[in-house]
Amino acid sequence: MSRVYCEVGVSLDGFIAGPNRGPKNPLGDGGIRIHEWAFRTTAFLERIGLTGGETSQDDEIVKAGFARAGAYVMGRRMFDEGEVGWPEKPPFQAPVFVLTHSGREPWVRKGGTTFTFVTDSIESALNQAKKAANGKDVRLAGGANIIQQFIKAGLIDGLRIHHSPVLLGEGVRLFEHLGADALKLEKIEVIDSPLVTHIKYRVTR
Repeated sequence: MSRVYCEVGVSLDGFIAGPNRGPKNPLGDGGIRIHEWAFRTTAFLERIGLTGGETSQDDEIVKAGFARAGAYVMGRRMFDEGEVGWPEKPPFQAPVFVLTHSGREPWVRKGGTTFTFVTDSIESALNQAKKAANGKDVRLAGGANIIQQFIKAGLIDGLRIHHSPVLLGEGVRLFEHLGADALKLEKIEVIDSPLVTHIKYRVTR
């Protein structure tokens, strides 16, 4: 049975993107620094058609995150920021369901990635993603608004937070607008490296 999980990079002060984000400034001012650890790994570079990179504990975590996902759900704002920069073979290599208020025809890319635009509800996007995942798990790709919607609806089973030791000062917070009782978590794994700390949580509801 597919489980719904989220892997997301977060700054030390709780932001997943900096200010002034948009298609011409993906992840906002300074936001790219949150993910520098991942961009160094062999697993990430291979997913975008490049060679090299580092094989490390971080590399294994990136590889496992991609291997687990049979489908993705993301928000339209994240899609708009990524569309201009993703290579012809995006890193997802699985069906991606984009929640949006304005539909468009599916966007088929190389490597098994097709972006399908869902205009009705998060439940509809999740149901389509679970069917497409074919027994594998569904990964929430972001951004923060989509993750928050899934948390509020009780539709998320686990999170892995990649805490980067950078400060952004302002931007998009991961857990904003949720309230104190929106999420109950059990910490099940902590892996530290020189560039990032990976913390895995189970949602206990």
